[in-house]
Amino acid sequence: MRARPTLLSALAFGATVSALAGACQTYDFEEVDPLLLAQTTIEETVHARNRKPNIMLLVDTSASMMLPVNEADTDCRTTYQNQQITCGSVADVSAACNPQVCPTRWTELQAAVPKFLADTGPHVRFALTTYPETRGETGLNAFCRAASTESASVRQGMPTADDDASLLAHANKINDILQGIPNSGVGQPVGGTPTSQSLTFVGNLAALQDTDREQFVVLLTDGLPNCNENNIYSGEDAQCRCTTANCAPNQTGRRGCLDLDASAAAVKALADKKIKTIVIGFGAETAAGNGPLVLDAMARAGGFARTCEAGQTSCGPNDPCNPDTRLCQRGFYQAANQEELADALEKISKAVLPGEPCLIKLDPSQRPSDPSLVVVYIDGERTTAGNGTWNVVEEGVLFNGAMCDRILASTPDNPVDIEVRAIRQR
Repeated sequence: MRARPTLLSALAFGATVSALAGACQTYDFEEVDPLLLAQTTIEETVHARNRKPNIMLLVDTSASMMLPVNEADTDCRTTYQNQQITCGSVADVSAACNPQVCPTRWTELQAAVPKFLADTGPHVRFALTTYPETRGETGLNAFCRAASTESASVRQGMPTADDDASLLAHANKINDILQGIPNSGVGQPVGGTPTSQSLTFVGNLAALQDTDREQFVVLLTDGLPNCNENNIYSGEDAQCRCTTANCAPNQTGRRGCLDLDASAAAVKALADKKIKTIVIGFGAETAAGNGPLVLDAMARAGGFARTCEAGQTSCGPNDPCNPDTRLCQRGFYQAANQEELADALEKISKAVLPGEPCLIKLDPSQRPSDPSLVVVYIDGERTTAGNGTWNVVEEGVLFNGAMCDRILASTPDNPVDIEVRAIRQR
C-alpha cells in the first residue's frame, strides 16, 4: 500500500476595496481564512489468496530459561550444597524449580505458545529452530555452539503443503516439540546464547530464500547474546560488557562478552535478504541493564520495530511513540510472564497476517471531510459507491457484493488493482 498526500490548492480570498467606474459605491469584501484542500491517494494491489508467509521461530533454549519468572518469589528458593540459592540458577536437576509453585521462563513460554500457534497456524508456514546446539554434550564449546546443522538445530522444517488444515497440523507439531522440552533433566534448556551465529544460520537456510513470500524470523530470547569467539572485545578490554560470572581469558574470554555488534549485523544481513526479524525479549535480563540496548538495536535493524497507531502518543507505560515515524521508543517486544508473552505473540500475529481484503483502511488523517469526496478506481476504471461496489465506513473504504467477491477470488497471478482518492479540507 502506498499513501501519497498531494496539496490540491490553496485559495485565499483577501480584503479588497475597489471603486467601480461610473459609480459612487465602495464594496468591502470580508477577509476569510484560506481554504486548504489536500488529497490522499491509496494504491493497493490486492490478492486475497496471497501466498502465506514463512515464519522461522528461533527459540533460545539456553540455561537461563530454567530461571523463575519471578526470582523474588520465596517459593523459588532451594537448598543446594547446603546453601540457599535461586532454583534453576545451576545446571543440576536437584536444584531445578518446581513449576507447580515456581513457574520458570520455559514453563511460561510453553503455556503461552499453544494459542499463538493454533490461531496463526492455518495462515502461516511455520518452522522451528532452537539454540544453542548442545547435542547432549557439556563444556564451554558445546554450550556455546550456535544453531549450525539442520538435523540437530531445525526441530521442524517448513511445510510442503499450503492448505489451512495441513498448516495447522504442522503448527501443532511445533507446539508438541516445544512442550516436549523438559523443565529439568535430560534435554532441558542449557548453555549460552549464541544469537548472532544462529541468526546467520537460519538466514542461509534454503527454506527462507523464497522471494515469492513474505519471510520472517521471530527471535524469542531471554538472555543477552554472547558466545561469539570472534567478538571484537576480549575479557580484558574495558569495552567488554561481561554477560557471565567471569570473562577472564582462562574462563569464558571473548565468548562471555556481550555480542551486540555482530547480533545487530546478523539481523541487518537478514533484512538485506528481505527477511524481517521480530525480536521478543523474555525475562529480567532483556528488560534492564544492557538488555534493552542490544534487543532494540536488533529490532530496528530487522525492519520490524514496534509501531503505534496514527494519533497515538504512547506505546505503553514509559514507552512514548514518535508521532511522525510512529515508532515506539522500545523497538522490541518485552514480556515478563506468560500473559505478557501471549499478548506479544498475539500482536505479532495480527501484524504479520493479511488484513480484510475487502477493506482499504484510511488513517484518520487520510479520511475525507465528506464521503462524497472519495473516488475509487478498480483496474483503472472508475466505480461509483453503492450496493455491489463500495461504501465509505469509519475505517476506510469497504467493498461489498460482487466487487468484494471479485477481490476474494483474486490471486497473486490474477490480482485486483485498487486506487482510492480521498479529498479533505484541512
